[in-house]
Amino acid sequence: MDALRRTAGMAIALAATLALATGCDGIRIPQDPEGTLERVSGGELRVGASADDGRVLVDGAEVSGPLAAVVEDFAESIDADVEWSVGSEETLVTKIEDGQLDLAIGGMTGQTPWVDKVAVTREFTDLPEVDGPVVMLARLGENRFVVALETHLQELQEQQEATR
Repeated sequence: MDALRRTAGMAIALAATLALATGCDGIRIPQDPEGTLERVSGGELRVGASADDGRVLVDGAEVSGPLAAVVEDFAESIDADVEWSVGSEETLVTKIEDGQLDLAIGGMTGQTPWVDKVAVTREFTDLPEVDGPVVMLARLGENRFVVALETHLQELQEQQEATR
């Protein structure tokens, strides 16, 4: 009986500690170890683009197309300006790993081979004006940023579906 009380007491103490820890200022779940969402909100969102016919159009350093418009919409929602970089998927993945980019777009789908190098959003199939399924790439571990991005993409997808 004493062992049961002791175990129950420890469980209550542990639960109380966890409740206090998650309720304290400064602790946010999910977290961004590199502070991506905090840094880009009200600042600059560094996005890499790989040309993909019909989704991402690249003309020199100019990036446009429906997937670029989705990124611009997300940036606006967090009060950020987009700084575009253009390159191959491999180059963009390396830049994300090195912390030079926050996000990459192009013809990536849920079958992307980059899953062990970067974070991959879930696949979205019905974004405004975007044909087919797409994912976006971000820095591994920047979960708060990815959740904010996916939440925005989900809202856009739901709006798109509601107009049909």
